[in-house]
Amino acid sequence: MIRIGIVGCGRILAAHLEGYRILREAGVDGFEITALCARKAEDALGYVKRGEGPPQRRAVSAIPGDPLAVGDQYLSDFQPGTKVEVFTDYREMIASGRVDAVNDFTVHSLHHQVAETAFAHGKALLSQKPLAVSMEGARRMCEGADRAGVTFGVFENLRFVPWVRHQHWACSPGGPAGPVQIAVMGNIGTWWAPDLVVAETPWRHVLAEGGGIALDLGPHFFDLIRHVSGSEVVSVGARTQVVEPTRWIVRDGRRVDPVTCDADDTFHAHFALASGAAGSLFGSWGGHGGNTVVGGGIVFYGAKGKVTGDTLHLDGHGPQSLSECYRKEAPAELQERHFPLGLVNDFAL
Repeated sequence: MIRIGIVGCGRILAAHLEGYRILREAGVDGFEITALCARKAEDALGYVKRGEGPPQRRAVSAIPGDPLAVGDQYLSDFQPGTKVEVFTDYREMIASGRVDAVNDFTVHSLHHQVAETAFAHGKALLSQKPLAVSMEGARRMCEGADRAGVTFGVFENLRFVPWVRHQHWACSPGGPAGPVQIAVMGNIGTWWAPDLVVAETPWRHVLAEGGGIALDLGPHFFDLIRHVSGSEVVSVGARTQVVEPTRWIVRDGRRVDPVTCDADDTFHAHFALASGAAGSLFGSWGGHGGNTVVGGGIVFYGAKGKVTGDTLHLDGHGPQSLSECYRKEAPAELQERHFPLGLVNDFAL
């Protein structure tokens, strides 16, 4: 039995607990969560037992599929017999003897600090993306895990989303769309636009805290590209902007709590892959007058057609459902590998 301690009890924790609950329901029961750590004890206590403790923070997103839109989750719903200890200092939790492994769901700027403590105590670690706020910090984390001889992973959920799995198959050498040649993504004015505080978390707009859209969403997009294309990124050129220097939280229809932003809210990037494919990305948390979206998400042009969202469009044919094509044509062993035990929740996978 692996005893897990979680550091960071912000709203993203609900999506992680939902994933753990789904694993338990599928028969994966070799773990238990024995400790939660938050700066304020009440933030952790709200997740321990249904019907007890302070209320959880409300969901901060209404975007379909956004992990920040997941409703309340409670440890007691899937591990009712487990005693959960609450800490307000991650160093104390890691040194307590109550955990074998650590999940780090803190702000970006803490990742390397939590890792250093976990590895010093010989604890395995799963860290939220991004790996770190600097290349030097990331390198030290990897070297620390190697020295400690422990398992270290970075939680990146997007490659486990069903439509991304489907695109991975479609753009494989034997897939209907063929190997990726070009990728393009553009999304302006959809997320938190034109000037809202992203996820009601002001640190996301502070450069020293590892804020900014490039570091927040960039890891998602580039990991998706790596997964679907099956190729590594070999070069990137980019430019960022702060389009909205002041952002706001809305309460009861009123704009309150202004936040001064020095971290980017807009990015433009182009990249090349080892396979010879290339592409461009742009995105923004700003944008007045409505949104602009390229395709149904990232668009991948393959040697025989393109995929975007759940749409597959091959040369000489009309658009068709990619998920239906995957269900009928993808090899059974691949589908089992993509969705073991029938799991489709990206946080559980």
